[in-house]
Amino acid sequence: MTNKTAETQYLVEDLLRERWSPSAFSEQPVETEKLRTVLEAAGWAASSYNEQPWSYIIATKDNPAEFQRLLDCLAEGNQEWAKNAPVLMLSVTKLYFERNGVENRHAFHDVGAASATLAIQAMALGLFIHQMAGFDVTKAKQVYGIPDGYEPVAAIALGYLGDPENLSQRLQQREFAPRQRKPLETFVFSGSWNQVSPLITSQGRSNFLNTQ
Repeated sequence: MTNKTAETQYLVEDLLRERWSPSAFSEQPVETEKLRTVLEAAGWAASSYNEQPWSYIIATKDNPAEFQRLLDCLAEGNQEWAKNAPVLMLSVTKLYFERNGVENRHAFHDVGAASATLAIQAMALGLFIHQMAGFDVTKAKQVYGIPDGYEPVAAIALGYLGDPENLSQRLQQREFAPRQRKPLETFVFSGSWNQVSPLITSQGRSNFLNTQ
């Protein structure tokens, strides 16, 4: 199995360091109880006004026709590897508050939070997910009869890690590429936009650590 544990500047939880988005999935089925657990975890994510605007459409390989329907919604480049995963999902968000019918501008954020929670719960169970922007939104709406006021957000492959040697050369390069993240200095600000927070600067870090 590929180990891509992140080398972080500060100590974070192991599940977060170990989470990544593989393309090589084993065809080993995912136990029903584990699927229920990761979906339960998603349902406990925080959301604006506790609106819980998320839905998940799920297809597993034990129903080949349903699995193929969801697979066919993916971009061709994603179908190449996602076909090996035992579980495919589609996250969907409700665009308007149920409480008053007003547009919920946080809806996509909240579905992302639910899927992030799902991902960490999956890691705790030895599973991985790979979320995809590459899918046909219009086709997904038609295939699944998604009504107005709802919008597909992301496709998701879920399963156990597989052998990257089974991937194409192009995908193997991506699979083995080192993980990279922007440094905190590029996205943590104080005072004004693009002004690095003193918490992140050397002096700020030193002062912060001395107060702990």
